[in-house]
Amino acid sequence: MAKRAIITGILGQDGPYLAKYLLAKNYKVYGMVRRYSNPTFDNLDYVGITNKIEYIEGDMGDESSLMNVIRVVRPDEVYNLAAQSFVGDSWQMAKLTTEVNAIGVLYLLNAIKYISPTAKFYQASTSEMFGLGNTKGYQDENTNFHPRSPYGIAKVYAHMMTINFRESYGLYTSNGILFNHESPIRGIQFVTRKITDGVARIKLGLKDKLHLGNLDAKRDWGFAGDYVEAMYMMLQQKKTDDFVVGTGINHSVKEFVQLSFKYAGIEDWEKYIVIDPRFKRPAEVHELKAKPDKAFKQLGWKPKVSFEELVKMMVEADLKRVKKLL
Repeated sequence: MAKRAIITGILGQDGPYLAKYLLAKNYKVYGMVRRYSNPTFDNLDYVGITNKIEYIEGDMGDESSLMNVIRVVRPDEVYNLAAQSFVGDSWQMAKLTTEVNAIGVLYLLNAIKYISPTAKFYQASTSEMFGLGNTKGYQDENTNFHPRSPYGIAKVYAHMMTINFRESYGLYTSNGILFNHESPIRGIQFVTRKITDGVARIKLGLKDKLHLGNLDAKRDWGFAGDYVEAMYMMLQQKKTDDFVVGTGINHSVKEFVQLSFKYAGIEDWEKYIVIDPRFKRPAEVHELKAKPDKAFKQLGWKPKVSFEELVKMMVEADLKRVKKLL
């Protein structure tokens, strides 16, 4: 029989790439969606798998609905990708962020414990948990957490609860501490897509300025399609564990901007940029860089798409999208 996997957050960025990867391995994939009057399947359409997934209604804020999802599917693997995932909004939406990103994970773990305790569980942790935590210029599995946003704080709770269920009840629960990963289906509110979409609109004459915040912030950026493979690999290990996933190289927002304009064939990029204080965070994380040695060695995982290839991929996709508006 085919293995059964549940993906929460199936309509986001990582869900479609992970679902496509699992389908290629002959999994039966269930995508959990909230009760929408008109759900958006654009990201699943982009990777061409919308009609290959079984959809099931569930809500991270409703424990009984999660119990029902686990009871109906009886999954072999559960990938929790659902979250209020935009860090910038988490200050204004701290309660919602906590309910979904922290308490919702507790609800889901409880559902697995009571109904399907043999299921393997993957929790989407994040480099934002490190915040100011730093080990000689990088972050790995031993670096202390010092989150700087309600988003990061909620994710630390979920991360530690995932470990607690492993240690308390013997469940197979793994955390993937993923550093920034992007793609052409990244949400438009995230700085990377905001940049590539803005550059495409400037190139095609639909916009004349791009408003941004801190250009000096540095992040370890990779391609989401590569990172979902690491998620899968974590749940195939004999022993459950937690892994940092990243490229080990970081770049500034300014570098991302420069490359985006370059791939769009635009010189003098500075004249199009407006530094807007509205986009400065109350507490900034200045630099994140993964040390993914453990994932490289134990999982055998390596990123395939370079930073430059990622930026080019996103710019080309947005140019193609925006041209359709003309």
